[in-house]
Amino acid sequence: MMDAKSAIAAIRFAQGRRPTDPVPGDPVAWLDSQLAPGLPGPELADDLPSTVPAIFAARLEDTERVRAGGVGRPNQGRIVREEAVAALALAIGGQQGFRERLVAFWTNHLAVDRRKVPYYAGLYAREAIRPHVTGRFGDMLLAMARHPAMLDYLDNSGSVGPNSPIGRRSGRGLNENLAREILELHTVSPAAGYTQADVTSFAAILTGWTINAAREPFGFIFRPQAHEPGPKTLMGQTFPEGQEGGVMALAWLAQHEKTHRHLATKLVRHFVADDPPPAAVERIHGVLRDTRGDLGAAARALVAMPEAWDPPLTKLRAPQDYLISVLRAVEAPADSAARAFAMTQFLGQSWWSPPAPIGFPDTAAAWASPELMVRRIDLANGLSARGAGRDAGDLAEAVLGPLTKPETLRATARAGSAREALTLVLTSPEFQRR
Repeated sequence: MMDAKSAIAAIRFAQGRRPTDPVPGDPVAWLDSQLAPGLPGPELADDLPSTVPAIFAARLEDTERVRAGGVGRPNQGRIVREEAVAALALAIGGQQGFRERLVAFWTNHLAVDRRKVPYYAGLYAREAIRPHVTGRFGDMLLAMARHPAMLDYLDNSGSVGPNSPIGRRSGRGLNENLAREILELHTVSPAAGYTQADVTSFAAILTGWTINAAREPFGFIFRPQAHEPGPKTLMGQTFPEGQEGGVMALAWLAQHEKTHRHLATKLVRHFVADDPPPAAVERIHGVLRDTRGDLGAAARALVAMPEAWDPPLTKLRAPQDYLISVLRAVEAPADSAARAFAMTQFLGQSWWSPPAPIGFPDTAAAWASPELMVRRIDLANGLSARGAGRDAGDLAEAVLGPLTKPETLRATARAGSAREALTLVLTSPEFQRR
């Protein structure tokens, strides 16, 4: 028999229960076990380019094909789709739901859009985000800023210091996109009071951070000839010229008090409530400050907060989260991930395709429109066929336990068919929340 704490562990912290999942005897220990380093990531097909050099080789192959009069970029579509399918398969069939939720959270915090960087989006999640979700935020931030996906997505690969050798020769100049978004979205936030001059100075610090795309070694490269010479000042701190200055600036931003508060607010909003309780934010902020940005410690502190275990469930599941939880509830096989990739677009939250660098919203207001709710009903009705022969009350007990509301059970008892009854469970208010 599942108690409320075990149900909340699976629903609020992880990605929902499969009916055959064992009920953890100690939900806190179960969640903590998923924060260990070295846990497996998505399993990619053997023939899928899965490293920076292999993906750049596939990109060059596509470029040469187009130059020779060929049509389309077949590697581009195959790579991003199969990367997404592998990630979805792990979410649907895996047993590390808490860790996968953290991967999704941080991928959204440091978001890229697969429509602009299709070759790299999956690689970015695997290389820049996944290894660091229980490590130091500063390490994740540096990995993000050096990754080809982010350098291309926010156009830093073409940013040139106007007084650099390349800048003087070509007349090219700064692109401030990456610098602006790191300050505004990824680290200190506007609460730090930085100015436009700080944005420009930070952009100059990051000049020369680019991509070697035409020849080996592929991937990130620091190009001194494109770097703005001289020391620069950012928010009152002076950093030396060269790549070292960028590394130092990112490390300083990662440890800034406003960064810790910004991250704490977003974490509490995601795991507790759309309107983050100030006391909970203060606790997570203190953990990040005292541990110098240890994200694993922050995750454990979230699990330790009484507010995170309070029923009822209040957070509306975002579309991707809802889809994964439905597929887990009906025990869809891992090979349903290919279909799930298309379903994310149908539900309004296409995989790795946020509308802007800020990522997908994390509040109910963004996802509760009548149209999107109707799409959830359509989805649940279609997937309920997978549960043919299963009693709706048994399903509710298996995936929601004591969080199931009496009115949901009464509605299923009045349903005209077993499929309708299952649909009522999967679209009930308590199932749609976490």
